[in-house]
Amino acid sequence: MGCPAILTIMIRGIRPLLRGSTYAGALFAYCGALASLPLLPFAMLPALVWRSAPYGVRFVLTLLVWAALIVVVGLARTTRRVLIVGARRLLGVPLPDPVAARRSARSPGTASAPAVPSGADRWRTPLWLLLQVALGWTGGLAGTVLLGAGLALPGGWTSGEARVSWSGWSVQVAGVWSWVVALVCLVLVPVVCVVVTGALRWLAPGLLGPSSAERLALAAERELLLAERNRLARELHDSIGHTLTAATIQAAVAGEVLSVDPVAARAALRGIEESARAALEDLDYVLGVLREEEPGTAPARTLADLPELLDRLRCAGAVVEPVLSGDLARVRGTLSRAAYRILQEGLTNALRHGAGGPVEVRVTVAPDGLELGVVNRTGTGAGTGTGAGVFPTSGHGLPGLAERVRLLHGEIEAGPDGPRHWRLAVRLPIRLSA
Repeated sequence: MGCPAILTIMIRGIRPLLRGSTYAGALFAYCGALASLPLLPFAMLPALVWRSAPYGVRFVLTLLVWAALIVVVGLARTTRRVLIVGARRLLGVPLPDPVAARRSARSPGTASAPAVPSGADRWRTPLWLLLQVALGWTGGLAGTVLLGAGLALPGGWTSGEARVSWSGWSVQVAGVWSWVVALVCLVLVPVVCVVVTGALRWLAPGLLGPSSAERLALAAERELLLAERNRLARELHDSIGHTLTAATIQAAVAGEVLSVDPVAARAALRGIEESARAALEDLDYVLGVLREEEPGTAPARTLADLPELLDRLRCAGAVVEPVLSGDLARVRGTLSRAAYRILQEGLTNALRHGAGGPVEVRVTVAPDGLELGVVNRTGTGAGTGTGAGVFPTSGHGLPGLAERVRLLHGEIEAGPDGPRHWRLAVRLPIRLSA
């Protein structure tokens, strides 16, 4: 082994001694040892009562009672949370919060389902606390003895000799060797910190990290979070996309009729204002959720708001022919909100890509399902019946509609309806409205 390799090994060995995180981790262990001190007087009570027992028996009894009290403290949920926070900050170990204490990040006020710990999982925190206290006391005592020896030995050289004694064991160090031994003792003090910190970091993931049940709960929570973000993306696309399309067309209409028909121009501008206000409500809600703030009530537009949507389209100059049949009051809740968004997206695309002809909107409430339909004349370039001018395949509208319908266990058809028309047809089971 050459000199460069030996030098590299020495640098790697010295590097942990120079890191502040090493001593922060040792401090975490020592704090655990100090926190156990208030339990010691209670642990000594049985030994004080049993005075007739030999000293060794009373000492062991005190240690056992002390360990039992530490275990009781470790069973508290608050203890686990405090230990996890301390391990994250002082040990630098990435540990998630206990699942039982977490709340759904996307459903404010609704607690996530806590993981039910098994018997082995329940004892992981007390075991960690016992090991932390044991390492804290062992490392603290060893470091104190080594530090004291390192400071005392050089002073004994002036008198000709130095003696280290502990528990009946002693060694005499004289001359320059007292300085060598002192230096070794001082170097071993940070080595003890490295060993204590390394042991805690090795134990932390297994004892303070999530159990198998908690990992499943965390995975379920991440899945719910992703589903909620996808839902918000769909809502934002449907709302803002419709508003921008309608506002653009309404602004063009207002510009054309401003001088010849001020009443129609004012109606178009009023439609722009109403559409923008509705879109701002949706945007404020989505941004509040994404920023993990406490959002207000989500804008819940349902089929009851369909007439308002059609009026805004008429203000934009579109000819809308609604065909409504059945009792719309039967459609409630999630189904009604989804139906509104589906019709909104269909009308947006008809307005954006259509040829300006009449748009037929059909809503039929059947005994076993809800049928939605949007039929309009295709735009230029779609006369062959491909329909490419109405629903461009590169956008997000049609895939978003298909995903929304799939989540509601419905059926969707989108494509040419004759040589000059495009048809969007959706069927949703009515039972999902409950």
